Amino acid sequence: MSAHLFPDNTVLCNFASVHQLDLLAKLLDGKGRWVEAVAYECQRSAKFYPDLATVHSDGWLGEPVEVSEMADVLQVEGIRKAVFGGTDAKPTQHLGEAQTIHILARWADFKDSIWLSDDQESLRVARSQGIAVRETQHLVAEAAQYGFIPTAEAGFTMLQQMVAQGQNPALPHRATDLLNLS
Repeated sequence: MSAHLFPDNTVLCNFASVHQLDLLAKLLDGKGRWVEAVAYECQRSAKFYPDLATVHSDGWLGEPVEVSEMADVLQVEGIRKAVFGGTDAKPTQHLGEAQTIHILARWADFKDSIWLSDDQESLRVARSQGIAVRETQHLVAEAAQYGFIPTAEAGFTMLQQMVAQGQNPALPHRATDLLNLS
């Protein structure tokens, strides 16, 4: 079974900010999934990036993975609070990260999945749990390598446009560096 690819809301917002959700869907190639908290975050972010409004109905991330068993809910809440500093006053703060880390680290159906994020703290935690991670810059590099966008320069420009739109993907030093990302 091939790995599922779980984008977090930062990745969705990055691509939506430059009207490239179709490119992201193409890169996910039918393997995209998301947790319920990320689906909720995406819905809320559609106020700022209207392209996000159709992600759920378009179906390329499937139905959100639900965390509903009490033992899982308690473990997610522990991760949300102890690892990410979530609080009772803000019950959805860091919930997407905690749900994703929990299911990718502990559920057999998702053990080989890859988390797509640009949140550096979340990436650090995921790596410490043995979860494979990729960032927006890696996805853009793949788009250039697969010919989904014309050149690495076009990809580099896309990343710069994301930054200009208020997003924070990691930027390589120059366009040609995209070709060397693994």
